[in-house]
Amino acid sequence: MDKELKTVNTASSDITAENIEKLKELFPEILTEKKIDFEKLRLILGDEVDDSPERYNFTWNGKKQAMKLAQQPTTATLKPNKEKSKNWDDTKNIYIEGDNLEVLKLLQKSYSNRIKMIYIDPPYNTGKDFVYKDNFHDSIKNYLEQTGQIDSDGNRMSVNVETSGRYHTDWLNMMYPRLKLARNLLTEDGVIFISIDDNEQSNLIKICDEIFGENNKIGPIIQNKKNSKNDTLDVQRNHEFIVIYRKGAKYLDGTKEKSTLENEVVKLRDLLEEDGEFYYLNDPITTRGMGGTLQARPNLGYTVYFHPETKEKIAISDYDREKIENSNDEDEVYETDIEMLEKGYVPIRPPKVRGKLGAFTWDIDKFNSEKKNIVITGKLGKYVVRKRTFVPKKEVKFIDGKPFFEQKLKSNSRSIIDFSTNEGSNTLTDLFGESGIFDNPKNVGMIEYLLSLVVNDENAIVLDFFSGSATSAEAVLRLNAQDGKNRRYILAQLPEKIEKNADAFKLGYRTICAIGEDRIYRFGNKILEEKPGLKNKLDVGFKVFELSNSNIKKWDSETMDLNEQIEMQLQNIYSDTNNFDLVYEIMLKQGLDLSLPIEETKMNDATIYKIYKIAYGTLFIVLGTKITVDSATEIIKIVKSSKLEKVSIVFQDTGFANDNEKLNAIEILNAGGIKYDNILSV
Repeated sequence: MDKELKTVNTASSDITAENIEKLKELFPEILTEKKIDFEKLRLILGDEVDDSPERYNFTWNGKKQAMKLAQQPTTATLKPNKEKSKNWDDTKNIYIEGDNLEVLKLLQKSYSNRIKMIYIDPPYNTGKDFVYKDNFHDSIKNYLEQTGQIDSDGNRMSVNVETSGRYHTDWLNMMYPRLKLARNLLTEDGVIFISIDDNEQSNLIKICDEIFGENNKIGPIIQNKKNSKNDTLDVQRNHEFIVIYRKGAKYLDGTKEKSTLENEVVKLRDLLEEDGEFYYLNDPITTRGMGGTLQARPNLGYTVYFHPETKEKIAISDYDREKIENSNDEDEVYETDIEMLEKGYVPIRPPKVRGKLGAFTWDIDKFNSEKKNIVITGKLGKYVVRKRTFVPKKEVKFIDGKPFFEQKLKSNSRSIIDFSTNEGSNTLTDLFGESGIFDNPKNVGMIEYLLSLVVNDENAIVLDFFSGSATSAEAVLRLNAQDGKNRRYILAQLPEKIEKNADAFKLGYRTICAIGEDRIYRFGNKILEEKPGLKNKLDVGFKVFELSNSNIKKWDSETMDLNEQIEMQLQNIYSDTNNFDLVYEIMLKQGLDLSLPIEETKMNDATIYKIYKIAYGTLFIVLGTKITVDSATEIIKIVKSSKLEKVSIVFQDTGFANDNEKLNAIEILNAGGIKYDNILSV
């Protein structure tokens, strides 16, 4: 048997190859001699193919190259930096320093279909901000040049002035591949929010229509900045836009793992009425200020008595109408039925709205007639009455006889929201104790509001790949502190250098990343000081990774240097690489979550790293200078004692003490039940 092991693929996902495989699955007949027969595909699609020269199309100079750029794999990696991180061993939050195009490519294997929400605040293309100048041939080299890690006369990022002949084109070429890659990362019911102003809003809508589908457009929302700017001769621009798209429909049936929202819908299918209506999301039954207070609608005030064990719901009209105008004290207006309390019922009344007694949406008769559509949520004696709304069956998509639903925002989302842009700066000033740290940071309350519209899953992941001052991270932490959930964030930011005359530079910050990381660090400490009960409950840590060249030497078939080829055969790992760097590169290239815990076992001059994930299985990585059969024996011992399944192993191929140790190690693993195809080398 040939004992040459398959090697770990050091490149990111090959999106082109993956798309071809999807086409083959849908239309196997289009495969002719291992190539796609597009003429046959056109015949299959029939009239759906539009080849008219005057068809509707949005294009610009460089669009084809931008599309190719999104599909071109990268061999870069993300190197961990423990010194910049906080609570490395326990946190699941990730901060990445690097060009977001390369970062998005690297995240494809590990986070495809896993991001619940993306929020980005890209350059607005005002003529004063920067636009990334991507290079189709070697993006990682250009990134290293821009960040000063290698010498070059080139510059990766430049001001996109309005006098540029390709002013809008440069911006479109920057945004298109990044949005294309971002879509792949969203869950099927995931949503993306993009802040933008008038300069490129129309173009952004067009490329998002193309990438996400026009039918998946949810927004835009208009943000009233609550401050006027005299930046135009005609109309003051005191607003911005938040463009919103969903990824698509979500499958309701089958054996696939379901999200929290999906599980809720599936459970409610048992309650379908005879006309076939599908129950949808839970919305508040209280008006919460949108429909008036108890004084305006006294017939909407009553007490709902709820029995936590029997789940019985009883509505009793017991408030004193005469006292409504003269008192805002719930105890004076309402009378509590002591007998109901003795029977174990809990009284629930409408919450206050703007300091005044609130009112339910339905009167007591409507409540009683709609009892089956009422749910009581909450715990520890704090309950909320909610109604179940539903959408007609005709509004639910059916594909091959299987029902789908679309992600929708909460019913209280508004098309115009008021969030001052000045408040973003004020928040940073309060946190740092200094003003002028960062120009135009986003309003944390606004992002927190957007998060609350869609990210209610317990362990949802939020991504921001234009993270700036890291406002998104603070928003996630604030929301988690409020409801006790464990949302996670992944932030990516180019480590742009700070100008020497800037206030931030004078305070010791050299890159934008340094500001963002310090902000997360400071806010985590602040919130635990204010709420010490959250200690060991709220994840305020973050792992820092830096975009870099691969730790693994790339084989160059064109080189004529024989000594270089021989050296690579003997040592294919760069000499300045440590085990920690290599472990995370292997995890990334094998599609593992970067937040997974790693266990170490020392074996003389070798180290076994164990990474365990339930859905994936267990990955063992064995690195060292003298790997022997002892490592294989130890792995089999761990596998059997822990009853592990789906085991994969990656060996440092040049680390074996000799060929016999390598051959015998493979035999031991095979005998222990680990298939040859699951043993790889690097």
